[in-house]
Amino acid sequence: MRLEHHAYGPDPSQFGELTRPAGASRGTVVVVHGGFWRARYDLDLGRPLAADLAARGWTAWNLEYRRVGDGGGWPTTFDDVAAGIDHLAALDVDTAAVVAVGHSAGGHLATWAAGRRQLPDGVPGAGPRVHLAGVVAQAGVVDLATAARQGAGGGAVLDLLGGGPDDLPERYRLADPIQSVPIAAPVLAVHARGDANVPFAQSTAYVAAAVRAGGRAVLREVDGDHFTVIDPASAAWQVVVDALPALAVGRLPG
Repeated sequence: MRLEHHAYGPDPSQFGELTRPAGASRGTVVVVHGGFWRARYDLDLGRPLAADLAARGWTAWNLEYRRVGDGGGWPTTFDDVAAGIDHLAALDVDTAAVVAVGHSAGGHLATWAAGRRQLPDGVPGAGPRVHLAGVVAQAGVVDLATAARQGAGGGAVLDLLGGGPDDLPERYRLADPIQSVPIAAPVLAVHARGDANVPFAQSTAYVAAAVRAGGRAVLREVDGDHFTVIDPASAAWQVVVDALPALAVGRLPG
């Protein structure tokens, strides 16, 4: 394996770590870390996943981005995630089969990024250069309006978007994955019912809404808690890696 550091912008948080497998690559996986979009959490959370993915033959792009407290929020966090994914087009990697895997707030950002191609011109994230073939939301915050009203993460959604859904309906429309269904990419939600940080209902609501709208989404319930899904030794993580070959070609796992 080989680890490379690549900047996609001038800010110290605008970079990613690219981990290449020892042999031929099976495809590219973007790892989007969580932490309720706050600056005290960083891509350290994604490093064990990136290393495990590379050991399994995948090229892993562990993405950092500006978070609330270091210049992030609306629209900079979204601009960064979009720019970071698009930067893959400038690297020597396979961009024909790119899957995003995001945990918690990263699950929100990964799912949002998978729907970028349908964003109207001129808004954050519009006009992607790299399209995601599939996405995994690990305990994802994929229903922002509900999370905001419930005070998830001590008001983390309000901090991210600058207010609540009644005050900023257009911002939520552009940023909230559940309001953007259906998207072209298949979405695998992986969530533990015992998650005390992000309610299991976030995933059930998103998948139900996506399917009703004609999208392709499925929920895999796993054992454990909020962090089990990012433990490379867990059965919950195995669900993710088993799904990657199908997602890389734009299919839901069987």
